Parts: sequence; C-alpha cells; structure tokens
Amino acid sequence: MTEELATHYRDIIAGLGEDPDREGLRDTPMRAAKAMQFLNQGYGQTLESLVNGAVFESKTDEMVLIKDIELYSMCEHHLLPFIGKCHIAYLPKGKVLGLSKFARIVDMYARRMQIQENLTRQIAEAVQEVTEARGVGVIVEAQHMCMMMRGVEKQNSCMKTSVMLGAFRNNLNTRQEFLTLVHG
Repeated sequence: MTEELATHYRDIIAGLGEDPDREGLRDTPMRAAKAMQFLNQGYGQTLESLVNGAVFESKTDEMVLIKDIELYSMCEHHLLPFIGKCHIAYLPKGKVLGLSKFARIVDMYARRMQIQENLTRQIAEAVQEVTEARGVGVIVEAQHMCMMMRGVEKQNSCMKTSVMLGAFRNNLNTRQEFLTLVHG
C-alpha cells in the first residue's frame, strides 16, 4: 500500500511540473506516502481497542472537564491540515474514563480525513457511548490551512464547533457551567 501511494505522489510531483528524480525530491514520494498514512492512522483504530477496558466505577457525579487536548486533522475537501484543541466535559453516572483515553479518542477521529463539524460529533458520541454519562459536551477550536494558505487566505480565522448531548443539551445551567469552565 505504501509503494502504491508513493507512486501516486511521484505522479503528482511530475504533474506539478517538477522533476521527481532530482536530488531533493527523489525520496519525497515515499516520505509523503508514509506521512499520509501516519496522518490518517485513525482508520485503523476502533473505540473498543483504544479504550481497552479503562472505564472505572466511581461515585463522582459532578462535571469532569478535560481542556486543551491538541488535535491535528486533515480537511477532507482539500487534504490540508486543520490544527486546534478540543475541550470535553461529561457528567459521570457511575463510571469514569481513564484520562489519557480522552486524548486517544480525539486522535482516533482527528487522524481521519474529516470536517470539523463531524469530528466534534464523533468525539461527543464516542465519549457518551463509552461512559454512558448523563451528558457530554465537546468544543473544538481549530485553524484551517485550507482557509489560511489558499482561497481567501485569512490568517486569523478560527472555527469553533460544539456538540452537547444529554444534560449539556437539555439543562441550561449545565451548559453554562461547561462554557464558563472552558473559557474562564
């Protein structure tokens, strides 16, 4: 599979008018193929294997917030990166998830060709599925290279998306607490 991708990258380089055999580009097709596989490794992961049983009983029933989880994803429209951070909160109902698993969930979905709106929903639904929480809130803030490097070239733009499930959607006080904790 890597060799096939490298062949396509070689064709792209030649199609852009460059010589793929010149010294600086000779190994680029293989490097680019390996980089693209790494950037999209989320396709080879599952929620079950990622969580690996790291759900624990707990009497905690107050909001748990994990802020500023960095993320790197690939815009499915232009195959350019978007980079940002994710904030996740949930209201446990007898179970909590191991802390590192939140970052792993973010990475699993971010490491796929994606749009930010879907990424935010996938993360929220995964946390809900694993924890069976009373509610889940997710906010993703990202800068998109497809908007910064091409097209309108707006360097200071930032896209923010949110998904609120359960109590975060139905209870204004819960939603407000989440937003205050994230931005406070």
